[in-house]
Amino acid sequence: MSTPIEEPAWKQRAVERSTQAAKRRAEQRVERFLDAAQAIMADKGTTGFTVQEVVDRSKQSLRSFYQHFDGKHELLLALFEDAMSKSAEQLRTAVAEHSDPLDRLRVAVQTLFENSCPDPAAKRPLFTDFALRLLVSHPNETRVANAPLLALFTELMTDLEEAGVLREGFEPRRAAALTVQTVMFNAQSSGRTGSHPITADEIWDFCAKGFTFS
Repeated sequence: MSTPIEEPAWKQRAVERSTQAAKRRAEQRVERFLDAAQAIMADKGTTGFTVQEVVDRSKQSLRSFYQHFDGKHELLLALFEDAMSKSAEQLRTAVAEHSDPLDRLRVAVQTLFENSCPDPAAKRPLFTDFALRLLVSHPNETRVANAPLLALFTELMTDLEEAGVLREGFEPRRAAALTVQTVMFNAQSSGRTGSHPITADEIWDFCAKGFTFS
């Protein structure tokens, strides 16, 4: 049996360079679609736009759009995943200013709550419209999008456990999931709780007494 002849190194380098260039161009096209969709949502204050509007705004072709996205839902999902990733990084930066594990978690909980509260002036339809629909219709996609937040809160809960503060019997990842869900759900409904909306201090007090010794 003959041994396969390996391609010359120069050819491998040429192919790799070509592949890298194509990847960069694809990434740039995707970014232009995402930027266009963000701009349209900022103008309209809603996710009620069409694919054609995104294509026109990005100055690219419809064919190019469908080379990268199955449709509008996948575009919105990409925007939402990106937003959640950036939110996790923002929280990570905020908690880095504190050394005490409980203080770090408090900052994360309160900041996440405040960032997730509906704000008509902020025009965040990805969170006030799309996220809620996604939670109901595509729970698996919601879990994937929330993965960066869950990872951060799991780290914070693990720090509590190592410090001997996490309530006995609580597994850090499950405690993190319960906390993230509690904070975000109550934040989204805070504008519908009558004349006394829930505050960030209240949500922290509720969560802290659920998973710490008291």
